[in-house]
Amino acid sequence: MHAYQDMVFSTAVRLTGNDAQAEDIAQEVFLKAYERFEQLRGSPTAGGWLKTVVTNLTLNHLSRYRARWRFFSELTHDDGHDDAAELTFAAPDTPAAQIDAEQRRALLENALRRLPEHQRLPLVLYHFEDMAYQEIAQRLHLSLAKVKTDILRGRAALAKLLPQS
Repeated sequence: MHAYQDMVFSTAVRLTGNDAQAEDIAQEVFLKAYERFEQLRGSPTAGGWLKTVVTNLTLNHLSRYRARWRFFSELTHDDGHDDAAELTFAAPDTPAAQIDAEQRRALLENALRRLPEHQRLPLVLYHFEDMAYQEIAQRLHLSLAKVKTDILRGRAALAKLLPQS
């Protein structure tokens, strides 16, 4: 549990945008892991299993409790275009750069929490969980076009929330 608790919690909080919900989901994940302790003990795939379980439980939680998704036709944009720059951070070279990287990570986490759920979910699944667009569309029961649009708009919204360097 100690080895994977940060990964499980951070995955849940990125998807939900809510610490309390993420804590509940993390507890449920570790209860499931406890039930399979003999199978997972010493298994090199335990981390992957936990990542899959936390993602599935979080998506299930969100599908049960979220408000209805806004459809593509209901989305509006003020500026008339959806251009967004990719958000990339170089790897730190020095201890001071590591502190900067941690600050950037915290800023990114905070900005992700401020995104609406319909943008945050596909964006996190694509960039942090490495899911393909089609897989995201299937998991969230959305069209492929909706997923791509929400990711693009999520990137644009995220870029506006992050300080410019």
